[in-house]
Amino acid sequence: MDPNLTPPWREGWQPAPPPEPKPMPGPPGNPKWVKGMKSPNPAGRPPGSTAQTILLKRMLENADGIVDMLISRAMEGDTNSASLILSRIMPSIKAQSQRVAFDFDHTAPVSQQVEQVIAAIADGSVPADIGRQIVDAISSLSSIRANEELEARIAALEEKQG
Repeated sequence: MDPNLTPPWREGWQPAPPPEPKPMPGPPGNPKWVKGMKSPNPAGRPPGSTAQTILLKRMLENADGIVDMLISRAMEGDTNSASLILSRIMPSIKAQSQRVAFDFDHTAPVSQQVEQVIAAIADGSVPADIGRQIVDAISSLSSIRANEELEARIAALEEKQG
């Protein structure tokens, strides 16, 4: 097939002309502002004039009434109000890992350390979720040690060549 042969459906076709470039808008901001001119507001924005600050002031002015209303609704049995109050005055309870004790030789090779953890999980002295955390920690430490060994070997090779 001849690559220069034009199919009949394409005869007389012309690509569309490129779009006209749009005129560039003027500089952003106030067009009357000229660089280096004196500020029309030399004192700057007054402190406390942002919407957030104004709303915060209103909330603080009405805080006693809001708290009283929440307490009264909570006392009437509104669980959402009670939940909101309790979440503010009592810290949330966070899960804490329990301490575990089992035979573990930290000087053993990594594979034997993981086997020790799996054996402790199997005999019930270590919960499975805690065992997984221990295995993850062993894996991370092993990766860190491997990286340190590689860095030391690279430094020794560079020292020999240099």
